[in-house]
Amino acid sequence: MFGRSATKTSQPLDVIPDGVPVLSRGRHRNPRKGACFMEMASYLAGERWSDHPKCTHPVLASLARCVNDALGDVRRQELAMMIPEVVGLNPDDRRVAPTLMRRAALVALPIASAERQNVMALAVMGAERHLNDIEGRDANVLSDEAKVALAHVPGAEKWARDFVRRVGTRDLRADAAAKVVSLAVNGVARACVDDPSAELVSLLRASIDETKAIKASTEASAPAPVEMDRSAVRSTSDDRRAASR
Repeated sequence: MFGRSATKTSQPLDVIPDGVPVLSRGRHRNPRKGACFMEMASYLAGERWSDHPKCTHPVLASLARCVNDALGDVRRQELAMMIPEVVGLNPDDRRVAPTLMRRAALVALPIASAERQNVMALAVMGAERHLNDIEGRDANVLSDEAKVALAHVPGAEKWARDFVRRVGTRDLRADAAAKVVSLAVNGVARACVDDPSAELVSLLRASIDETKAIKASTEASAPAPVEMDRSAVRSTSDDRRAASR
C-alpha cells in the first residue's frame, strides 16, 4: 500500500485503509517507520508524506501533532477516526487561529499548573479580543464561557488584565497561536487530573468541530457563482453575425 509515494494528483481518501501503521509519537521519514496523526492526513490527502501538510489549517495541524505526541500508545489510537476529518479543513478565515487558541487555553486554564495559568488567561483574553475585532464587537467584551473560566482563576485573570492594560495584544499570527496551543496541550498533559488523556482527545474533537463550523459559515456567506445565460450569449452572437453581413 505504501510502496509508492503519494502525488499531488492522487485522490483524497475518505477513510483510513486497513493495514496502515498505528499512530506513534514524533515525525517519521516514511510510512515504514510509523505514522503520526498529520502524516496520515498527508497520505489521505494525496500529498507528499509530511507532518505539515497543506490540507489542514496550520494551527489545527499544530494542535493535532501536539495531542498525538502527548498521548500514550494506546490512547493515541482513539485519534485515528478523526484523521479524515482534517483533510481539506483549511478555511481561509481570520477567525480560525484565535478560535483554536481560545479553545486550547480554555481547556488548560482550570487544570494547568499555576505558572501556566497566567499565560492561558492572557491567551483567552487575547483570542477573544481578536475575535471581537474581526466580528466588530467591543474589544473588552468576553464570552460567557470565558467569564466562567477566568472566574475560577482570579489571580491569573488579574495578571492577564494588568498585562493587557499595560502592553495590549498584538496582531495574532498563526505561529503565535500555534505556540499557545502547544503550551496548552503540554499543560493539560501534565495536569493533576484523573484522565488528562481524555481531556486532550476531547480538545482535538472540539477544535475540529469549531474549525468545521467556521468553514461552513465561510462557504455559506460566499457569493454564489454567477451562471451565464447561454441562450442570451447565443442571441448576442447571432445578432453580431447578422450585423456583420
